[in-house]
Amino acid sequence: MSRVIVVDNGSHDGTQDYLKTQPFGEVIYNKSNLGCGTAWNQGALAQQAEWTIIMNNDVLVTQDWAERLIASAQELDVKVISPAMIEGALDYDFQEFAQEAERRMSRVARLGAKHAVCLAVHKSVWENIGYFTPKPRLLGYEDTIFFNELEKAEIRTAITGAVWFHHFGSVTQDQMKKEKGLAMSQALGNRENYKMLGMNWLERKIRRFRRKKSESFWRKHETQGFNMTIHGLRRSGDFVWR
Repeated sequence: MSRVIVVDNGSHDGTQDYLKTQPFGEVIYNKSNLGCGTAWNQGALAQQAEWTIIMNNDVLVTQDWAERLIASAQELDVKVISPAMIEGALDYDFQEFAQEAERRMSRVARLGAKHAVCLAVHKSVWENIGYFTPKPRLLGYEDTIFFNELEKAEIRTAITGAVWFHHFGSVTQDQMKKEKGLAMSQALGNRENYKMLGMNWLERKIRRFRRKKSESFWRKHETQGFNMTIHGLRRSGDFVWR
């Protein structure tokens, strides 16, 4: 716990009282919600370690996951890495599932992939492309901008099957949508945020096509080899593999 930096982005639901009872390395209390980018930067700058792990607050993890995640990054020679995960309802024994999944899928990796639920980032990435865009109005679009910079700089990334998370879903963003009176299907951020990528319509479409093609390839080969993939959804008591 001494290595964990928690950034509270202006919560008002009793979270701050809870955090004061925990033996974290440091807790940063923002007076208002400054956005994901600002909060992630605060944590990364407070840590200033060789590897910094940025992660959501609505996840379950397994024993020694951080060490194994970084070891996987070093083995794969990537500078940003994310764990495999199951998203949705926790109506199964996650620890038992993860132990078996990590054993079976330990050598599986999606090179070039990543997700913002959890990112282990090497310090050279900050030195190369900088930190996250600190604009509260982005409302969750910060990861897309950061991933775009990673691709432009040709920084190697991966999702590894050697470490598994359970992700309950976009709990924080769903709550923010409720507070703003938005439907769950609506995007939280401004629809013009994509302009910050500096890409025209055709470039975005080509990149989306390539990503979907890669995801289809990974899903097919992982399913054929293991009867599962490194990204699953939990629906109606069953796993749906993506």
